[in-house]
Amino acid sequence: MKVLALGGLAVLTLVSGGCGYHVEGHDSVLPTTLKTIYIPAWTNASVKFKLTDSLPQDITREFIARTKYKIVTKPEGADAVLTGTVLKYRASPAIFDPSTSRASVVECEVTLSAKLVDRATGKTLWENGYFTFHQRYEISSDPTTYFEESDPAMARLSKEAARALVSGILSNF
Repeated sequence: MKVLALGGLAVLTLVSGGCGYHVEGHDSVLPTTLKTIYIPAWTNASVKFKLTDSLPQDITREFIARTKYKIVTKPEGADAVLTGTVLKYRASPAIFDPSTSRASVVECEVTLSAKLVDRATGKTLWENGYFTFHQRYEISSDPTTYFEESDPAMARLSKEAARALVSGILSNF
């Protein structure tokens, strides 16, 4: 009977105490008082101008879809401000058509910098000064069926960057 009681106690201890395992970066370091975030237009230090138009919108959508934070339209009503810069844009041929020796696929690389700051204290809550995203798109070899794919590629890249940025903030990476 004593062995059964000790065995039961061991099982109860394991079940109630947990194993101590957790995913690193899972606990947010964002203050619990943080309720609202302002996301202004991003700064552009690159040659690609349209990306700065879509990034704040995609980041806003990501926050709304995945978090409890309210995104506000004026900095005065925000607990924190998320600013960002498109640091670099580069596009280069990735695949060449063997019959024409012309590029048939282009790879884009965009480098971003972002920072979330507590508006009241000026304290940086999260920052990533340099993260890079890649996106490929095809170039038609036939001018009559040509469809400009770079804009849809930048839209995909913007959504991917927004997901990664919000994930980084939420997981403290």
